[in-house]
Amino acid sequence: MSPRTRRRVLALPLAALLLTGTVGVADARSGGSVAAAGITATVNADGSYRITTQQPAAWTFTGTVGRAVTGQSTNTGTDAIGQYQEIVFTYTDSVRRSGSIRVYQNSPVVLFGSTNLASVANTAASGATFPALGSPALPYRQSFQHASWSPYVFNGTLAPDSPLLTFDAQNRGYLVSPADNFPVAAMTRSSSSNTVSAGITSSVGTLPAGFTHRTLLVVGSGVNSTYGTWGSALLALGGKRPVANDANATLNKLGYWTDNGATYYYKYDTARGYAGTLDAVVKDFAAKGTPVGYLQLDSWWYPKGSSNSWQGNGTDRGGEYTYRAAPALFPNGLAAFKQQVGVPLVTHARWIDPASPYRQQYSMSGDVVKDAAFWNSAMDYLASAGVVTYEQDWLSAKAQPKYNLTDPDGYLGNMARAAAAKGITMQYCMALPWNNLQSTLYPNLETTRVSGDRFERGKWDAFLFGSRFASALGVQPWADVFMSTETNNLLLATLSAGMVGVGDALGRQSVSNLQKSVRSDGVIVKPDTALVPLDGVYPAIAANANAPMVAGTTSDHNGLKGGYVFAYARNGGSQPVSFSPNSMGVAGSAYVYNYFAGAGRVVPAGGSFTDTVTANGSYYVVAPVGSSGIAFLGDTGKFASLGSKRIAQLSDNGSVQATVAFAASEQSVTVRGYAPAAPHVTASSGSAGAVRYDAGTHLFSVDVRPGADHTAAITVAAS
Repeated sequence: MSPRTRRRVLALPLAALLLTGTVGVADARSGGSVAAAGITATVNADGSYRITTQQPAAWTFTGTVGRAVTGQSTNTGTDAIGQYQEIVFTYTDSVRRSGSIRVYQNSPVVLFGSTNLASVANTAASGATFPALGSPALPYRQSFQHASWSPYVFNGTLAPDSPLLTFDAQNRGYLVSPADNFPVAAMTRSSSSNTVSAGITSSVGTLPAGFTHRTLLVVGSGVNSTYGTWGSALLALGGKRPVANDANATLNKLGYWTDNGATYYYKYDTARGYAGTLDAVVKDFAAKGTPVGYLQLDSWWYPKGSSNSWQGNGTDRGGEYTYRAAPALFPNGLAAFKQQVGVPLVTHARWIDPASPYRQQYSMSGDVVKDAAFWNSAMDYLASAGVVTYEQDWLSAKAQPKYNLTDPDGYLGNMARAAAAKGITMQYCMALPWNNLQSTLYPNLETTRVSGDRFERGKWDAFLFGSRFASALGVQPWADVFMSTETNNLLLATLSAGMVGVGDALGRQSVSNLQKSVRSDGVIVKPDTALVPLDGVYPAIAANANAPMVAGTTSDHNGLKGGYVFAYARNGGSQPVSFSPNSMGVAGSAYVYNYFAGAGRVVPAGGSFTDTVTANGSYYVVAPVGSSGIAFLGDTGKFASLGSKRIAQLSDNGSVQATVAFAASEQSVTVRGYAPAAPHVTASSGSAGAVRYDAGTHLFSVDVRPGADHTAAITVAAS
């Protein structure tokens, strides 16, 4: 179904929850209410309902089911989100329905639900809207478009499958989204009344008896905190844990990519052949001390189109003819190639070509397979060939199922289950908003592309706002391929906390740049969480499209946080920027170090750091000044200088205690920091050299060597 078709939506009732817990009967004449976490939900006998909040502001959300309600009761219980209070009620329009509003004891979340208790046609006249929330009229909105890579939009038209964030200049806001049925869920917003309504897309003709749909409302202070609360709630409902940023080789180590924008996308060194070219690349990276941990094979690796060839045919080269290695490129098969290169593989996938024999062998939905037998066969083949990640591309185009109540799960669900059974993780590419929401149901969906093909300067904004969307849902964002000579692209990919993958020509990589991102074993030294726009960026850009970007992330060592900030002008020239270390969780006073200038200054507790940045950006490491009076910057030879793959432990209880982690082949690391006077550095394991101190800048450095366990434990004490 086309995006245009999906926008023809109906505001239909939301389906109810199975109820557990203690039940109390409400007075049907006066209605009933429940309250938790500063949120009160009230349902009146005439069918009107109201949500009021105390924090972050005194807001009221209102609506009505348009009918008198009966059988009201209040419940208490616990679900995956936490302890809750709930109102349950019934009403009748074209059919009898059961509705509920649930508020949570320890989280500013409201969960709406309704069930149609008999089968009903999915038409505009079939029932009242629930919820249809008349909402506080805050000045700004952000949502994500129904288009490739779910691009962000401020104050634009709401796509039916997108969450909607509404916020003010103080970063207080509320977020509304579907809580399930993501492929067919549809939200609308009335600009005249600021009413957000939830429903099911018109391609679904009938809602069966017992059909359940839910919607989330989350309120919060701070845009990033609100996204975090919302994502945690969806992950809880979906039964998924956030993906660790070092979960496997694709996230933990440097990768080599052959997708659109890479050197070897549909081309290779003809003297070596495709397999020989990539084998030479992998060996060259290893020989130069920046080994790759995996190799991505893009759509060139399998036969496509009616020509049944790896080149395919037509402007888009066609869909999959068969999902097997092209014999012309891999005469001995994919498994033999994996043995040749000696690293795990990531394999790309498209849609099914009209000429493919799969269309006669398996059940289809549009141009994709929904048949579990196909997915079991495909994942068996990949697993036997050493593939660790399956990449489903073209999700916003030809790789879409029919939008009904079964086919999307037959497609993405069977894909995910078959991959999980073989220990294969997944990546989405060209994802629509609903694809990202659906990822909360699949524990092995670990990464998603958040910006267009070939990462470059013009895609930085999309990457950062897309990273906020993806990381809130527990998925690691992926920027896409770039060249290692592009310092800022490499920096941003490293700070994404997700994949880092390059596509340089054989022998053309920048080893010095790569060594700022990875250790000599290829392990990425990264922050704990994805780089995302800081809170103040949202109202600034919503009010002024040319406002600068300031994005941040952190490394957290048991509450002692260090930060990383990348800022750039978005007006094409230069712009002033400002950020508070405290707002990033870097407590007390902090030392802000301009990474490329090699200098910095102390910002007092509660203060802000200001600077002027260009379109190419500036990068800052933000280190807390601990009780020792020292700000430990870590290994500034790495972009994420305090990342846990280099600084394994860090504390400051009057002196800095740091454990430095080394790759097996690394012999020495230089750590740096700020101190009012030259500090003393000692090592309880490994060894530390003489301290070098610059009395003008108050920066010190010391060379540290590992012990037998490839770590060094050092103490940095004030004079």
